[in-house]
This record gives sequence, structure tokens and C-alpha cells, in this order.
Amino acid sequence: MSFRFVAAAAVGVAMLAPAAASSQVLMQRDVSLRMALTIAEAALAECGSQTSVAVVDRAGRLRVFLQGDNANPHNIELARRKAYTARTFRQPSAQWAQNTETRNTGQRMLADVIPLGGGMPINAGGETIGGVGLSGAVGGQPKEEACAKAGIEKVADQLQ
Repeated sequence: MSFRFVAAAAVGVAMLAPAAASSQVLMQRDVSLRMALTIAEAALAECGSQTSVAVVDRAGRLRVFLQGDNANPHNIELARRKAYTARTFRQPSAQWAQNTETRNTGQRMLADVIPLGGGMPINAGGETIGGVGLSGAVGGQPKEEACAKAGIEKVADQLQ
């Protein structure tokens, strides 16, 4: 064999070794259906029948949606987008809205985000595993945020 062939083979093997060593099954925490339902029910009970509640998982996918008996039709989309925004940016949607008023304004152009309050991230330890968003509450966005917090508090023991 030529020296060139042996050297090329050695380089190829060396490049594959780190990739093989780092490949592994990811073990990630996520919002279960039961947890999402508990959060949504607690938040809806806190905010009333004019409210819609959405809970998304760590990937931003809708897990649970509850629409109060007297909620407006547009609240469905607003609640989902608030939950998605809180999950995506790992902070309350009101805080993100305030942060992007004058800086990082391009983030507001992303699909499915919305610069409105009423969304809260769901955190387990140091990681964000989902989000909850509300729309239509009497008392507006501050009340929606408080209801989202109440929903998360209902499962706080599972988020340690």
C-alpha cells in the first residue's frame, strides 16, 4: 500500500471517531398529555369561561387546547401562538414582546410568534419543556399570565 492511501485512511478513521463517540439516544423531558390537560384545566378554571387555553410541548406542537364555553373564535389561534412564543423564547410572551419592541425586531417576523402577553414557559429544572398560552380572559393579558402561572403551579411537583 502506498503511504498516501494509509495516511488518507488514518485521517478518515480519525474524523469518524468523534462522531461515533458522540452519537447517542437523546433523553429529553417533555410535557405529557396528562400534564398538559392538568395545566389547561387549572388555567381555565382560574380565568373563566370566556378564555381559551393552549399547551404546547418542547417542540412547540399543540398538546391540549381548551376553549371556554363563551370564548371568541379568534382566541384559539392567539392562545396557541402565545404558548408557542413563550416556549420558543423561554420566557413569558409579555417579556419577549417588550424585549423585541426596539431590538431583535426581526424575531417578530417569525411564523407563529406573537408579541402579546398571556404566554408562560413550562420549565422543568433548567430546561424549557413547553408553554401555556391564554386568550380572552376578563382582565386581559396580565390576568391571562396569572392564570397560566396557576396552571403550571398545579403540576409544580412534577417539574422538579
